[in-house]
Amino acid sequence: MITGTRFNMFDNEIALKFAKRFANAGMVIHQSSLPKSTQELVSLRASQINGCGWCVDMHTKDAAAAGESAVRLALVAAWRESAVFTEAERAALALAEEGTRLADAHHGVSDETWARVREHYDDDQVAALVSLVALINAANRIAVIVRQQGGSYEPGMFAAAFG
Repeated sequence: MITGTRFNMFDNEIALKFAKRFANAGMVIHQSSLPKSTQELVSLRASQINGCGWCVDMHTKDAAAAGESAVRLALVAAWRESAVFTEAERAALALAEEGTRLADAHHGVSDETWARVREHYDDDQVAALVSLVALINAANRIAVIVRQQGGSYEPGMFAAAFG
């Protein structure tokens, strides 16, 4: 049973220094040409796989605030069985899943998934997508380790602190 946050990462000097640098790395991706909707869908899917309530909360709310539909957000977990995602988004979601489940598969990201990603994204977008998968997995691990619970995030709440 989860009893609450173990450690407040927002109330520690070292954790805050790290969070600011982490947020700066995220800005590189955010400012890239990788579509913002794809960024949120990928972040949401990896967070679902990793069981990160904080990140699921954040990316669902950020995506909704940016205009993403409730139907698409609800169907991210079942994207293969849904007709609401583009082929490019499907390629990105497959990469997110395979890049997140590295320990579950001996091949990591399959050649088939990589080829689909390369069909839909240019070099800058691929760099942003690969970096995003790595970054969201790191964020998920931090939040899960300290039991940062979902439910309290509000879109834009970190803009002043990390902007």
